Amino acid sequence: MTENRQKVDIRPNETEEEKKNNLRPKRISGFIGQDNLKSNLQTYIISSDKRNINLDHIILYGPPGLGKTTLAHIIASEKNVNIHSTSGPAFTKKGDLVTLLSNLGDGDILFIDEIHRLSPIVEETLYPAMEDYKCDYIIGSGPSARVMQISIEKFTLIGATTRLGLLSRPLRDRFGIPLQLNFYNPNDLNEILQLTSKKLEVVIDENASLEIAKRSRGTPRIAIRLLKRIIDFSIVDEVNKINYEIVVKSLKKMRIDSEGLDDMDRKYMKCISIDYNGGPVGIETLSAALLEQKDIIEDVIEPYLMQRGLVQRTSRGRVLSKKKGKNILSITYNAKNIF
Repeated sequence: MTENRQKVDIRPNETEEEKKNNLRPKRISGFIGQDNLKSNLQTYIISSDKRNINLDHIILYGPPGLGKTTLAHIIASEKNVNIHSTSGPAFTKKGDLVTLLSNLGDGDILFIDEIHRLSPIVEETLYPAMEDYKCDYIIGSGPSARVMQISIEKFTLIGATTRLGLLSRPLRDRFGIPLQLNFYNPNDLNEILQLTSKKLEVVIDENASLEIAKRSRGTPRIAIRLLKRIIDFSIVDEVNKINYEIVVKSLKKMRIDSEGLDDMDRKYMKCISIDYNGGPVGIETLSAALLEQKDIIEDVIEPYLMQRGLVQRTSRGRVLSKKKGKNILSITYNAKNIF
């Protein structure tokens, strides 16, 4: 069905420089970490190929920066099909989705990032499309309005979200393959950094890349971002090789401590510890106190702090961990250790 089709990424033409700097792997074998997920995904792909059918719909979920978008493009490469990339907020009305669905080819992949941000009316349009490969479109308005049903090609929907709980139950149940991405361990991040440095044509010591990995919050996107900024510091300092010393010096300037915590993390923990006596404190109160959006706190700041056991969510609000959280905070704000 899709054996001889060439995979096409539906996005603006990339320049040669952008292609050179494209650090994403193209195959599952080149995707580092998430071993159990990769093994299962490979099984599903091989099974669909042997049966000559489309992959079931996939939902990728987990904290930001772990590789959900990369995996979606890898799946398209492995299946050798077209991928059409968009995001939940991009659909302002039902017709936007109907138009996109009607343009899909047989076996194509539709990737919707931030799928939890789809409006209810757009989300309902997906139900028949996912199950029966049909969608209803209303022509006209008022008494003369009529519903026209459009048949679409069989496709695979890949949704990505950082907030699986915000998906409605009907939509969530229509994904046959749920795949959760977890934070990476330092060794996997170190391997990613070594590979990335080669693509960027930069020489980096093993202990230097491992130090970056340890401070990257278990997230490849952060690790690569820190590496690029450290490269900036090394160029200004005229250092030909990135070593441990330049890494520590650069991270100190960026105010990234040995735990991978930045200023916002410390401000968040300090707010709970000092202003609210360790908690509990509600998310709305924290958002107002920190002058930060609630989604940023819940999606960016809290996941890593909770995974490290520094902060806990309770029915009454956020609480700083009595042992680990308060200990880390006291070390961070010790006069001898503060940046």
